[in-house]
Amino acid sequence: MSDQTSHFMSRALELAQVAASEGEVPVGAVIVDPQTGDIVGEGHNRPIAGSDPTAHAEIMALRAAAARLENYRLPGLDLYVTLEPCAMCAGAISFARIRKLVFAADDPKGGAVLHGPQFFAQPTCHWRPEIEQDQAHAEAAAAMLKDFFRSRRKK
Repeated sequence: MSDQTSHFMSRALELAQVAASEGEVPVGAVIVDPQTGDIVGEGHNRPIAGSDPTAHAEIMALRAAAARLENYRLPGLDLYVTLEPCAMCAGAISFARIRKLVFAADDPKGGAVLHGPQFFAQPTCHWRPEIEQDQAHAEAAAAMLKDFFRSRRKK
């Protein structure tokens, strides 16, 4: 794992904590220009607060980056997210033309990259990012999710 991956995944984990503090599922995402090292968009889960079922961390980060760059295509940019993207987010990543997807925790139930529909492996997928799992942060991201859902079940 590179220092860059560690830095940006750490920021994504901070955003996931923000989501948890707001009562949202703790997932965070950042979009980075690898040429400059600048974060051009970031987001965390907000479907409850925004009454928006599409307000996943990845979608929020994609929206922020697209608005900042004034372009619906984000070629050459990398997305770091704390949880394996779902099918909706994988589709949005493909449409945005993200160069590389780095995720921490895998999601056997709802993920669509390594699990479920394996979106990027489908012949109908028109853009496939480079995919990397950040094993170094996978346990921390998974623990944050488990703790969040454990505390919700206690209520």
